[in-house]
Amino acid sequence: MKHILQDLFAAKTLTKEQAKDTLKTIAAGQVSEAHITSFLTVYMMRSITVDELDGFREALLELCRRVDLAEFNTIDMCGTGGDGKNTFNISTTAMFVAAGAGLKIAKHGNYGVSSACGSSNVLQVLGHEFTNDESKLRHSMERSGVCFMHAPLFHPAMKAVGPIRAALGMRTFFNMLGPMVNPAFPLNQIVGVFSMELARLYSYIYQNTEKQYIILRSLDGYDEISLTGQFKLISNDKELLCEPSALGLERLSPEAIAGGITPEDNAKIFMSILEGDGTAAQNAVVCANAAIAIHCVHPQISLPDAVATAREALESKKALRSFHQFIHPD
Repeated sequence: MKHILQDLFAAKTLTKEQAKDTLKTIAAGQVSEAHITSFLTVYMMRSITVDELDGFREALLELCRRVDLAEFNTIDMCGTGGDGKNTFNISTTAMFVAAGAGLKIAKHGNYGVSSACGSSNVLQVLGHEFTNDESKLRHSMERSGVCFMHAPLFHPAMKAVGPIRAALGMRTFFNMLGPMVNPAFPLNQIVGVFSMELARLYSYIYQNTEKQYIILRSLDGYDEISLTGQFKLISNDKELLCEPSALGLERLSPEAIAGGITPEDNAKIFMSILEGDGTAAQNAVVCANAAIAIHCVHPQISLPDAVATAREALESKKALRSFHQFIHPD
């Protein structure tokens, strides 16, 4: 590890194989906390390359505890985090709306590191018990249309660096990796990213996979569709710059989609939306992100029609029913 760090400090980049081997060494517990911290810090000071990111991705996928959900045609809906916008848990709420609309969601998530409340934080507050038991995950999928995979239970490398990431409290390259290393290997993927540079990296890597994907980036900084301005949409076959009007929706103010200070605050917002007491702005932004998932799995459905489908799932309480079945699997 010392030689790798010396090369990195000399402004060299890693080959894909070097990146892969280094992360495997970290996962094996053969690297000190000091060296791991130094390693993470390098990528907080310079951009990561496609080869480095792809090498890290392959290492985590080779080492992960896999879950076989192939027959469900699943989709993951998540963002990288690290946008610093402190919204409520939009993608976590949207996944139950998408499930209410008939999609099968294999969500990969974690505690917030660079944000106040990650998906794991809010679901834990709401009563969900994390598991890596495949039979329980399959049952959850069959019952609610959703299963949740808490990253540290599936990724030894992530678990090894967890305390260091928490102590740093800042975005690291693990934020970039999270959406790319879902242990269920979903063939459909919605991912929001915190920069256009990262959107390009994702696109380069996903082009060489079998995934049906959509990469999202709001131009004013959000790692999801915020409806506060224009957003970029990059998929297998197109790249679009869209206004909220492309979804049949109006622009929102940043204040209208702000989150709470604590996971408990965000859990209250989450429940109010699913129970039908969300604000018009909260409902709109959740339906917008659920609609992108619907369009990804069913590209023949237009974006405005996908929004209408998502809105029906929310207003009919199908999304709430999915959530209750997820929290109470028996």
